[in-house]
Amino acid sequence: MTLSGKQKNYLRGLAHAKQPVVTVGAKGLTEAVLAEIELALAKHELIKIKLPSNDKAEKTSLLAQITSQSNSEPVQLIGRVGVVYRAAVEPKLMLPSI
Repeated sequence: MTLSGKQKNYLRGLAHAKQPVVTVGAKGLTEAVLAEIELALAKHELIKIKLPSNDKAEKTSLLAQITSQSNSEPVQLIGRVGVVYRAAVEPKLMLPSI
């Protein structure tokens, strides 16, 4: 699933008031962190993830790893916070049409 610009914009608005639910620490993307991301995505569909304070290229790469391993879509990366979305089996969020 690829999100359109309109859908990403809508999800950014929803994510604005949310707090990060998962933090990636100094050890990086471990199995425990991936398990927490899976649980959070199953429950919330749209989550914020706090990333380590690396340079932008490393944070972008880390967010890409998270999205590929969790079958989710990147929505936004600002500073140390990444936002990802994965539709649930029974979606709670209704995305605007493309």
